[in-house]
Amino acid sequence: MQFIENQGILLNVTFNNQIEVWDIDKKLLSHIYNFKDAITSLSVLQHSLYMYAGDPLGNVSVLKLNQEPYNLVQMKYTIPFEVSHGIQNELSGHVAVMHALPQPLAESKRVLIIYEDGLFVLWEIRESKSIFKGGNVLQSAHNEGKKVTSACWACPLGSKAVIGYSTGDIFIWSVPIPNGRSELVPDIGSQSGPIWKLNLGYKLDRTPISSMRCVHTDGKPSRLYFLAAPDAASSNLLQVVLLNDHSESRTIKLGLQLPEPCIDMEIISNYSEQTKQKLESLLVIGKSEHLYEYDDSLIEKYLLQCQSKSAPPIPKEVRLRLPLTESSITVAKFITSSQCISNLDDEDYIQLVKKVPPLLHSEKNGRDASQINPIPFGGFAKVKNLYVTGHSNGAINFWDMSCPLPLPIFSVEQQSEDDFSLSGVALTALCFDAKHQILVSGDQNGMVRIYKFKPEAYVSGSAKRGNNRMIGGVKALKVNGVVLSLNMSCSSRHLVVGSDQGYVALIDVEGPHVQFTKQISSDISTGIISVQLGTCALHGFQKNILVMSTRDSSVVALDSDTGTILSNSMVHPKKPSRALFLEILELNTEDMVEDSIFKQGLLLLCSEKAVYVYSLPHVVQGVKKVIYKKKFHSLSCCWGSTFYTPNAGLMLLFTCGKIEIRSLPELSLIRETYVRGLAGPTSKGSTINDNLICSSSDGQLLMVNKDQEIFLFSVLLQTNMFRLLGSLSQVYQKDLVHSTESLSPVRAIQKEKPKGLFSSVFKDTKVNREKHAPDTYKEDPRASIEELSTIFSTANFSSNIVDIDDSGTEIEKREDLAGDEDDDELNIDDIDIGDSEEKPRGQNLFGGLNKKVLANKFQSFKGKLKHVKIKNEKSSTKEEQQDEKIGAVDQIKRKYGFASSSETTGAAKMAESKLQENSRKLQGISLKTTEMQDTAKSFSSMAKEVLRVAEHDKRTS
Repeated sequence: MQFIENQGILLNVTFNNQIEVWDIDKKLLSHIYNFKDAITSLSVLQHSLYMYAGDPLGNVSVLKLNQEPYNLVQMKYTIPFEVSHGIQNELSGHVAVMHALPQPLAESKRVLIIYEDGLFVLWEIRESKSIFKGGNVLQSAHNEGKKVTSACWACPLGSKAVIGYSTGDIFIWSVPIPNGRSELVPDIGSQSGPIWKLNLGYKLDRTPISSMRCVHTDGKPSRLYFLAAPDAASSNLLQVVLLNDHSESRTIKLGLQLPEPCIDMEIISNYSEQTKQKLESLLVIGKSEHLYEYDDSLIEKYLLQCQSKSAPPIPKEVRLRLPLTESSITVAKFITSSQCISNLDDEDYIQLVKKVPPLLHSEKNGRDASQINPIPFGGFAKVKNLYVTGHSNGAINFWDMSCPLPLPIFSVEQQSEDDFSLSGVALTALCFDAKHQILVSGDQNGMVRIYKFKPEAYVSGSAKRGNNRMIGGVKALKVNGVVLSLNMSCSSRHLVVGSDQGYVALIDVEGPHVQFTKQISSDISTGIISVQLGTCALHGFQKNILVMSTRDSSVVALDSDTGTILSNSMVHPKKPSRALFLEILELNTEDMVEDSIFKQGLLLLCSEKAVYVYSLPHVVQGVKKVIYKKKFHSLSCCWGSTFYTPNAGLMLLFTCGKIEIRSLPELSLIRETYVRGLAGPTSKGSTINDNLICSSSDGQLLMVNKDQEIFLFSVLLQTNMFRLLGSLSQVYQKDLVHSTESLSPVRAIQKEKPKGLFSSVFKDTKVNREKHAPDTYKEDPRASIEELSTIFSTANFSSNIVDIDDSGTEIEKREDLAGDEDDDELNIDDIDIGDSEEKPRGQNLFGGLNKKVLANKFQSFKGKLKHVKIKNEKSSTKEEQQDEKIGAVDQIKRKYGFASSSETTGAAKMAESKLQENSRKLQGISLKTTEMQDTAKSFSSMAKEVLRVAEHDKRTS
């Protein structure tokens, strides 16, 4: 995946060799481009809409992103393997392109193409040719199997490139950079081999280098980060190397132990509004999908001071704790504004969102990310939609869900108390009464905790930074088994608890103390899945009852005052099925018939296979009287709930992703729909049954899946359920202004003068090096876009361009040769081999080594001249036979204004004379080339002698 800078576009390369174009602003897939071959590399040319795509055959294609609408098209400009790489044999054949890196400070002019066999080519875009080749071809007898696996630039100038290999080798190569006169200046070091070989321990186990990143700032040493392959033994070791040309050691190494094997990393830049500086962070993603962050400034500080006496501590990773994701949600409740007092203005919400803590943490705001920093809280009365989540670590989080972005309000963590409480146990049930300021939780150990909030928490902003200061008191009780269900009476005086072992307990909240405990036995499953407190008219008297359902959909009623079971028999369907919930219906009976069964009370039972509406008085007496029933037949229901705004209704969610809305109590179908993405197993094998679902009393449904993704539904046509949908879901800012510092020209970092043994040897070339010193400035990207558009729109080589239309059909187009193939050939008339001026020997010393290419050009030109000369000699033998016809022909030519044969013969003799002169020039050039080669050999012998003498002196001393 790669971003197109400042365009709000994300490119995603799939395994099917497709490039997806995602519009970040609109959050939709705009276009899918089918590439003709496998995609081995993709790099975006920043400040433009162009990108390079490499394939296994070694070719590089240029793609362009068109706007409005967004779509990718292939340009006519190509970089073919035969021209760029040029080395092909029967064994290796074509070599895949692993990376195409635009050269810094000259992104629109040159690109470094790195092939799988280790060869890299610096390609000149305008001249459409290779201007430099480096790297050793690795496919030799002793290097078979050694391939390039990763690469990046190692300096801001583009004069060094670091390449990682499948054998664990890490080489830093020198790459020529342009100076102010657009001339290439090589870096110090041999071009036949790497300038540095980094030994980080990967080579010992032949561990492939899977990922590398470089951080470099003006005037400061560059830092290189390395990661091994995820399946390697050292994949949980992050290696950092500091490159410093101004120090004796030149490299400083640091190994950072990661908590787990990691698969990738990325450098994230952020701009601090407080310090007005750019902050660099290193993000590493582990195999478990956890994110870890390193502060690059702390790593830089350690590397620079680690060898001093006051060395700072080794930087530690920070595990990023995303909302809802740190510990999985095991239970949740959703309370909407119908149970709250007032709403918050949109302008206030915008201010709150601005104060949400950032994802990345800096040194000043603390390195501990385990605590979720809440937004300023002004009480539950100002929360329109409240989301309460219980987690696997025992924590309870409160979220403001008035907008799609969950805003953390505060957290309640379990505290050990009176030997009854065990912190860190997964929660299994929640009950929250916003009216009476009571929160109840139950966990796997059977602990029931009752939290009472302070009254001022509802009217003032007394809550601070996610602690327990809002809690007025906590009481803990223990029941037998895992707590499965909780329910409060309307007055919040009594609490009923059901467990997985069939126990049901009634608790007086004021005490608190347990009034009674009863165990309910069932033929199949004894777990109490749902409990409900209410009243029922029985034998002319109103009786307080407790109705409950076991897992197998058996229903029984108790006297809530005494705990006595009101009937020895249980009501259950003919075929047992897993119960989902049970509820005493609270319906408006004004429109119903007088003394009808509806006014006596109805009980709703929902299971996986059917929905039943029972007569409540009959259930209390153990009699099964079904008023309404709806079977699901082939469908399986996984969740259900009721809503009462504006009319009573039933929501049902099925495993196939179907949602039904039915009336109460008739169970008539009002509407049905399917929600895409809910049905079927996910990438981790989980299904819709594994999702955590809850709903509010006014028909809003909230679901969180195993990936901690939130889905929001509303069964009613309401337009103001969620506010600030546009601003809060915005991930791309079009009006973001970049600092002028990032656009300012960058001056090259001057290197130290070489000292030591070869100082006298390099003395002669000092003037020449200073003359070509790289005084480089970053090119203006805006001025190069129009020129690139012209270049990429023209075919630079005669080739078959294959386009793919929307239907996937390949359309082949034959493109003509755009450029003149003879443009690069030398004009021999421009050559001067005179020796009138004597040039300094030092300047010719190295220049002669690079004249082989010129000599080859001249030899090719000489062959052409010889061919023309032989052709002229053959044609001269026929001139005598045509002498008799010349007179008549000349008269006809003069009559119509053409030159005579004699004049044409004179022009031919002049051309022949010119050819002879050029031949003499070529002979002179050959002598000069031989002389320069002899000079180079003499210099090589002198250098070897100096080395031999130095080694002899060293041994004798």
